[in-house]
Amino acid sequence: MSSFVGVLVSDQELQSQFTQVELRTLKSKYVSERNQLGRVTVGDLPAIFKKLKIFSELFTEDEIKSVLAQSYENTDEDIDFESFLRAHLNLQAQATAKDGGSKSSSSFLKTATTTFHHAINESEKASYVAHINNCLAEDKFLGQFLPIDPSTDALFDLAKDGVLLCKLINVAVPGTIDERAINTKKVLNPWERNENHTLGLNSAKAIGCTVVNIGTQDLIEGRPHLILGLISQVIKIQLLADLNLKKTPQLVELVEDDKEVEELISLAPEKVLLKWMNFHLKKAGYEKQVTNFSSDLKDGEAYAYLLNALAPEVAGPSALAASDPTERASLVLEQAEKLDCKRYLTPKDIVEGSPNLNLAFVAQIFQHRNGLTTVDSQKMSFAEMMTDDVETSREERCFRLWINSLGVATYVNNVFEDVRNGWVLLEVLDKVSPGSVNWKLATKPPIKMPFRKVENCNQVIQIGKDLNFSLVNVAGNDFVQGNKKLLVAFLWQLMRFNMLQLLKNLRSHSQGKEITDADILNWANNKVKKTGRTSEMESFKDKNLSSGVFFLELLSAVEPRVVNWSLVTKGETDEDKKLNATYIISVARKLGCSIFLLPEDIIEVNQKMILTLTASIMHWSLKKPEDHSNREATPATPMENENETDVVDKVSNLSVNDDDASENPSTA
Repeated sequence: MSSFVGVLVSDQELQSQFTQVELRTLKSKYVSERNQLGRVTVGDLPAIFKKLKIFSELFTEDEIKSVLAQSYENTDEDIDFESFLRAHLNLQAQATAKDGGSKSSSSFLKTATTTFHHAINESEKASYVAHINNCLAEDKFLGQFLPIDPSTDALFDLAKDGVLLCKLINVAVPGTIDERAINTKKVLNPWERNENHTLGLNSAKAIGCTVVNIGTQDLIEGRPHLILGLISQVIKIQLLADLNLKKTPQLVELVEDDKEVEELISLAPEKVLLKWMNFHLKKAGYEKQVTNFSSDLKDGEAYAYLLNALAPEVAGPSALAASDPTERASLVLEQAEKLDCKRYLTPKDIVEGSPNLNLAFVAQIFQHRNGLTTVDSQKMSFAEMMTDDVETSREERCFRLWINSLGVATYVNNVFEDVRNGWVLLEVLDKVSPGSVNWKLATKPPIKMPFRKVENCNQVIQIGKDLNFSLVNVAGNDFVQGNKKLLVAFLWQLMRFNMLQLLKNLRSHSQGKEITDADILNWANNKVKKTGRTSEMESFKDKNLSSGVFFLELLSAVEPRVVNWSLVTKGETDEDKKLNATYIISVARKLGCSIFLLPEDIIEVNQKMILTLTASIMHWSLKKPEDHSNREATPATPMENENETDVVDKVSNLSVNDDDASENPSTA
């Protein structure tokens, strides 16, 4: 694994104001401007800062000049990187004042992505600590450090070794990480610590967390706001895991007809939770509509009605009769505890309308008493028809996680529903092929006119053709209608294009050679052969790959110390294959590979996912610094004029595709 130190600033107090991701981004921007201009002066700053997203919507260039003039008299004065950072902080403070502090609250839905506000919500911290103490109390390794005292910084200190995040992810989505791959010692060296954080971040991404603005160095430094933001996302995924038709088919009771079933499938889990809450509140006679987990719940009345509807045996009239909101909130929590809902929030949190803690509380109530019993057989059969087969479900999961990992503005909850208006696909195309989208011809959701959706999808297909995708007899209306077969084919080609571009960018440009699937196959076989081993794969659908041995040998070839061979089986039985496959995925993520496959994809030799895995390992290997004595035939070289940190950041978006989609995508 590459030993990334991070951007260091001589003034430690100044460095503490930024995350490593922010420092790398700003350093890259500063160096780029200095290279173009020969130097950077005060007069250059307004144009530079205006290009930054966090300032572009709040200031004009003239306003930025006015702010800088308060600190600098001479616009021709040279600016070094530390002065550049201080000017950035100064402007940031002005932006905070101008924006009115509206972005101060953290969110379950997305980790904070700016340094505007780093204040810690102590109530949320206490809630997460209580959750961790409860869920991980029996863990053999972490048990010795629990319970954590929420009044101290023990949570952030414990998180510095990376074990806590990995264990919490496995609680949220069991089996995500093979715990044999976690480095668990009381004292870890920097390499082992970095491996744990890399494994944790890639695994968090693989279960749906947004980690675009978090780096391993940030976690090693124990940055409270980033750690809490990441933990909150993991806990949210755990609490909302059952809010879908596959896990809880009784949710069809919430809708009236088949069309609404289709809409329910595409809703985000938190929206389903609100729909469920309002369903019971309406039956209980509550006249208001709950539209959020904050202001609509402050008076506690909705909770009182909800518990009366779900558990009249423990609720009773006391909470409804209370006139003081704090008293009512206290009674609600007492009643919920009788349903075994852990008290992770206080009456004050309800009265103050904490969105994160209220969402967690409602989700807990759903888990313990959802009140859904009657199932309409006709709606149930339609819901079963709407749910995908196993392979299609895995593909949808892979696409969804990959798209969300790219950092596009729209968060995807269900690929086959969310891409039908064309907008998300245009956002993805703009990420993987910058400048390819003509945004003047695109329509942003919500889109009321159907032909606008077709226009978006027509542009998607045209760009695909420009990128040499095979799109014979595919029309924009096919995407609008939700043709899964054609969407699968297009998305695989899009992922494959992204992967091949990333690999191309890391190789020598002297020949300008495009990377092919055959190159990836040959690279993997040659890499293993160089170690003296005899394993090889004939193709990405070679059934011998199901044992997992080849990939463990490949991982060992690119980084000899990463595989613990005492944990590897021969892969002869189904159980042994599962053990190897699970270990392969965790070891690859531990190195830094961003992959979204499941153990079953290796065991069943899903050739699309096998190519994904191989290319991800290849990408990691080619981007890492190598000794001169161990260089590959074609050395890894960043693109000309491309900053090394940009290349490192791009690796977090690596996802790829399979060869058969490129051979015959229309029948994939």
